[in-house]
Amino acid sequence: MDFTIPHLCCVLISLIAGVAHGLEITSQGPTSIEKASSESVKLDCQFSLAPVDSGPLDIEWSLLASDNQKEDKVVILYSGDRAYEDYYPAVKGRAHFNSPDPKNGDASINLTGLKSSDTGTYQCKVKKAPGIRSRKMLLTVMVRPSKPRCSTEGPTQEGKDVVLRCTSSEGTNPLQYTWEKTSDSKILPASAVLDPVGGTMNVRNASISSSGTYRCTAKNRVGMEECILQLGITPPPNTAGIIAGAIIAVLLALIIIAIVLFCCCRARHRKKYEKEISYEIREDVPPPKSRVSTARSFTSVGSQRSSLGSMSPSNLHEYALKPQYDKIPSVEEYERPPSHTPLPPPVASKIAGRNLSRMGGIPVMIPAQNKDGSIV
Repeated sequence: MDFTIPHLCCVLISLIAGVAHGLEITSQGPTSIEKASSESVKLDCQFSLAPVDSGPLDIEWSLLASDNQKEDKVVILYSGDRAYEDYYPAVKGRAHFNSPDPKNGDASINLTGLKSSDTGTYQCKVKKAPGIRSRKMLLTVMVRPSKPRCSTEGPTQEGKDVVLRCTSSEGTNPLQYTWEKTSDSKILPASAVLDPVGGTMNVRNASISSSGTYRCTAKNRVGMEECILQLGITPPPNTAGIIAGAIIAVLLALIIIAIVLFCCCRARHRKKYEKEISYEIREDVPPPKSRVSTARSFTSVGSQRSSLGSMSPSNLHEYALKPQYDKIPSVEEYERPPSHTPLPPPVASKIAGRNLSRMGGIPVMIPAQNKDGSIV
């Protein structure tokens, strides 16, 4: 058989075309998938074989590294009619082939319990010599918004600016926030300014009609959550009444303090006055009488009586005319102040000592007294 060069070229081209059109990936689904965390996803990879593909079948799923300097991670493998599902610890127990026998043309896998760390580009590679085909898919695992927290900032008074805030602590961006009024006319205040990214609604110059029930919804491409806020706008307080009440309260407090101070000062002065009076009374009390001097005076008087008893009866009438010096003073006379003590008659004071001796009398010592009446 005569083989010319053109004939050989045609044979080679036909062989190459046959090899190229042997193994094929037939999946036509989307190559970019977005899923929420905790959900499941099917990464589709359908293939078809040709008679020329006679080698052993190998299926490999890998997570491609985002950095060229890093190594790709094998997620799951099928080789030698056996599945190996525990290659990658991060998805261990969560990655499975969709078909119990992938060699029938279904190399798809299922990932369950998705996490945000599962985000990445996955590659399905099917090899059956001499054919090799692959398919890449981008999986984005998004975290749905957590239940937002609704709150207000600023005074909720008429005429003031009130800010309604809505925030989700979790959720994959971009997050969008929307506000709506669910009570009364269900129309937002005309002065409300919305921020869909920050989640705030600023109600300027709030009025009583702004009161009501509001709902905030936080959402992204994989889910949404909402919260309810009850807004009540109150009239402005009576500033004049508050000021007047404060002034009255201050005045009452000052009056009470003044009364307390007055009572304390008065009690102190009264105590001081009573103490001074007691001191004055003590100064006016005379000192106690001297018992020794009194006894001595009584002894002298007794001696005088004994001397007078020896006088003759002829001298008694003369003695009767003389002052009674031998009279024992009474207690009242001793206690009487000097100013009230009666003075002896002037006649008796003029009798000389010699005349008294001539008459048979005996001089008697009269005890002296001080100003307060005590005997010296």
